[in-house]
Amino acid sequence: MAYDDTLTAQEERLWRALMRVIVALPRSLDEDLLRSTGLTLTEYVVLMNLSEAENQELRMADLAAATALSPSRITRVVDTLQSRGQVAKRRYAGDARGNVASLTPEGLQRLQAAYPVHLASARKHVIDHLDGRSLPAMVRQFEAVVENLD
Repeated sequence: MAYDDTLTAQEERLWRALMRVIVALPRSLDEDLLRSTGLTLTEYVVLMNLSEAENQELRMADLAAATALSPSRITRVVDTLQSRGQVAKRRYAGDARGNVASLTPEGLQRLQAAYPVHLASARKHVIDHLDGRSLPAMVRQFEAVVENLD
């Protein structure tokens, strides 16, 4: 099946707006979190993924994949969180070369304190600017995009 590479004017507007969102939104969310909680958006996402994992722990490779970070970047973030007592890191029993990161009680407490700030930021920067009647369709459409990316 051949596709036409050109976009309609409306498709072009959507694409350009989405590209601006991809660049600007993480910066805005990061600034709000950092200013209010001392956590970066990346640290928040790491803590969130650990909190949702079985036993609140993940192999480092799985955590890197879940957060879309490189292995070296996830190591630096986890090391920073470990130095603050929010994450513990240990060798993975099934593979001496791998490590497991686990959420500590302090990390969970820090995440829970940051959660309302993150939601308020998401509401301020995104949700409040959307037509609520369009949300069900938008959810389905963006989930389809994500599914295609995964």
